[in-house]
Amino acid sequence: MDTVISDTKDGVATVTLHRPEQRNALNLQMAIDLHAAIKEAETDARVRIVLIRGTGTSFCAGADLKERVGVTEAWLRNRRQTAFAAYNAIQWCMKPCVAVAHGPVIGAGCEVATACDFIIASTRATFRYPEAAVGSVGASQRLPRIVGRAMAKELIFTGRTIDAAEALRIGLVNHVVEPDQLEAKVAETVGMILKAYPLSVQLAKRCVDVGMESDLRTGMDFEMMAIDRCLADEEWKKGVQAFSAQRKKD
Repeated sequence: MDTVISDTKDGVATVTLHRPEQRNALNLQMAIDLHAAIKEAETDARVRIVLIRGTGTSFCAGADLKERVGVTEAWLRNRRQTAFAAYNAIQWCMKPCVAVAHGPVIGAGCEVATACDFIIASTRATFRYPEAAVGSVGASQRLPRIVGRAMAKELIFTGRTIDAAEALRIGLVNHVVEPDQLEAKVAETVGMILKAYPLSVQLAKRCVDVGMESDLRTGMDFEMMAIDRCLADEEWKKGVQAFSAQRKKD
């Protein structure tokens, strides 16, 4: 894959957007490569967590508008559907996905980042939704589910840039740290997730996502099925034994 670099080590798949000269602007090939990389990580038994990053100064500068010059409406529709498939692959990946935003996150980059389960950001990260300014529509579904309806509309209508501090305040990102502390924060978070049981994490992810799209009763029923699945796998016995062993040490 030319536009995405994928590497797996110690249970972590790192998927890196790699068009640094274009500030990792998302073109058709990157959307195809990103989709493939996520699907590969999802089916790789070694992978417990997926990190999505960007090379160069930006996480992702949005859609590559240069590739749209002279194209047909049919081509552009296919291009958007291909990008949507990549975002959905991230959101519905069985493994937890974490975006590491070290720099600007714009448009399609915001879709990639918010399709992840959460975002860890550097103070150098900024976020902007410029679609309305270029005659398109974007971020109308994931963004309001994260920051609320009114804030999402403001960001989409105005296209204004928000810094990492505001992104943290409105719930768009989970953590903001200084640039020289970003890798340590990512490693700390990854380490804590790796201590949990893989099946429990995967089922918890699915329970949260299903619950957010349904009523409480349906969500609780889904969680009970997830608990039954853990019981069938005897994950709970391992957890109880580990907890008991730790209590004895303490």
